[in-house]
Amino acid sequence: MRALLSLSRLARRLPASLAPVSAPTTFLLRHIHVDAPPPPPPPHDSSPFVSRILESEPSLTPNAESEPASDPTVDEFLARFVAAFRPRLTAAFPNHDRDVLDEMLRLVADAVLCRLIEADRGPDAIELNDDLWAAVWEVSASVREAMRRDQVRADLRQYLHCDEVKEMTRFAVDVGIRGARLRELRFKWAREKLDEVEFYRGLDDKRADADADAEAGADPAPAPVPRLTALPKRKGEVKFTMYGLDMSDPKWAEVAERVAEAEAHFVPEEAKVVEGRAKKAEERLLSVDPRRGDPVPAIEEWKEDLRPNRIDCIALLERIKARNVELYLKVAEILLAQESFEANIRDYSKLIDLHAKANHVESAERVLGKMKEKGIAPDVITSIVLVHMYSKAGNLEQAKEAFEFIRREGFKPDLKLFSSMINCYINHGEPEQAENLIKFMRGTRVNVKPTREIYTDIVRAYAQRGMMTCAQRVLNMMAHDDIKPTEELYAICIEAYGRIGDPTQACAMFEQIRRRLGHEPGDSSIAGVVAAHMKKNQLDEALQWLLSLEKEGLELGVKTNLMLLDWLSMLQLVLEAEQLVQKIKKLGEEPKEVHVFLADMYAKSCQEEKARRSLKILEEKKKLLKSDQFERVIRGLLDGGFSEEANKYYKMMKSCGFEPSETIEVGVKASLRIRGASRHTGRR
Repeated sequence: MRALLSLSRLARRLPASLAPVSAPTTFLLRHIHVDAPPPPPPPHDSSPFVSRILESEPSLTPNAESEPASDPTVDEFLARFVAAFRPRLTAAFPNHDRDVLDEMLRLVADAVLCRLIEADRGPDAIELNDDLWAAVWEVSASVREAMRRDQVRADLRQYLHCDEVKEMTRFAVDVGIRGARLRELRFKWAREKLDEVEFYRGLDDKRADADADAEAGADPAPAPVPRLTALPKRKGEVKFTMYGLDMSDPKWAEVAERVAEAEAHFVPEEAKVVEGRAKKAEERLLSVDPRRGDPVPAIEEWKEDLRPNRIDCIALLERIKARNVELYLKVAEILLAQESFEANIRDYSKLIDLHAKANHVESAERVLGKMKEKGIAPDVITSIVLVHMYSKAGNLEQAKEAFEFIRREGFKPDLKLFSSMINCYINHGEPEQAENLIKFMRGTRVNVKPTREIYTDIVRAYAQRGMMTCAQRVLNMMAHDDIKPTEELYAICIEAYGRIGDPTQACAMFEQIRRRLGHEPGDSSIAGVVAAHMKKNQLDEALQWLLSLEKEGLELGVKTNLMLLDWLSMLQLVLEAEQLVQKIKKLGEEPKEVHVFLADMYAKSCQEEKARRSLKILEEKKKLLKSDQFERVIRGLLDGGFSEEANKYYKMMKSCGFEPSETIEVGVKASLRIRGASRHTGRR
């Protein structure tokens, strides 16, 4: 801004006539009005600011005789400079007329032009201060950079169409390069060509400067370079390098021949056109029911008319698979047995994989047997498919056999394969073998890190069997692998400690949830701790622990209240149990377990009316009851002397598909035999 203000002061002090300047002003007049056409010439009586300057020196008036030959580069630079500098003047002096701005711009352009052509501005020329020159150099640098970028773009457009770039582009297209990658390579090659030309152009400029310096030093003229009369003899072979590879090596000719042979073998001709009788036979084949129909007649007719080879059979299978997968499995098994199909191990493994994913274990084993009959032994890929299939089906021995074959072949199993085997061991009731497999995974030879889900499945399997020492060992392995246990895993352990009756360990796990996870445990964890106290018959300790939780603001849920209701009903604390039932009702829908516990309690305490009310509700929900719940109700009725109701629920249990235990069966029959023909109403 200081530079522009100084320029404004210079414009105000301009005299009526300026000193002559030796720089040609025709360039300036050509470019001051580049953004708009010049105004019409003023009349002689008016003397605007610009006209007085032009009239002060007749030699500055443009005419045909005095206009020198223009330089295109200087013209372009001045045009861009004027266009770039004018907005600065307009923004700095919004109240000035265009004529004043033009004169200010002419002064700046005059100084810039004299610097460019190294002309003398004369003794009376107005000098620009340093701030104004700084603004001028800034605009000039941006103009010069824009001109350089435009020149580079123009050169790149030129070299994009040179013969060398075209040749390399054709080669790239032949090897399969397309799209954005091809465009990037074209610009890269054009840029390399431009750099090469500029390099040699720089060498020529240096040579010209050296020659000029030699002539200026009055050195004797160098001897003329002798002209060549014949081309020099070539030594060695021509080397052609592309992407760092020496393509002139004879081995590439052999590679090309082998590639051609491989393409002829692996990329056969297209499938034959299916028409006529073969087309009708294929339509009948596609309409065959895969479960009841027989596709063999349609296949034989199709083969007789078309005389197919392997590619024709594969095309047929693809069309069938798009329409009906079940029919595809049946037809593929038939075609694999044909000699013309030339089936290999990959064809069999794909078919076995499809059967395995559809849980068709018998069909997959049948295809495997046919493959072995043809003398094709299962490989690693086929064995991997078999491991997943047998693990999913629960066939442990077959899964172990396939897994051991994979290990003997030196193949490193992945996480998915280990996970299938571990699930198979767990489902078969062998969590110890699953743990051993985890240890093998964590070894240095395999080094596959088990996931949190795998650890959780093994801990759950140990917890269901009450083997909490083994479960704790797996938890230690998790901690060693920096895998943080989840609340679900802690809840599984707490419930297991509740089933085996270890309140100390259950409470320790409960506190670990608070300390490690940073939040309060769920209702199932609280119920597990209560179950552990119930196994030890520690009612006072359980109630004190629950009261401490309530003081801390932790509310009891449905599972905990159900556990307390079960405990109180077994202790025949009727009033306390009924109070718990009211709390459970306030929490939401009443679970069926409530009436199981109430029916047992009321029957043992000989409260017939309340017992029948709960029994009626249970009869409506009999399809939801489990075997242990039926037995508890029957046992309570027998203890209370309700033999008829006990016999009724005994028959109801068998009708629901449950087999009563020997104790219940003996108790019901003994009750009926003791009562004899007399029918009791349920009172002792």
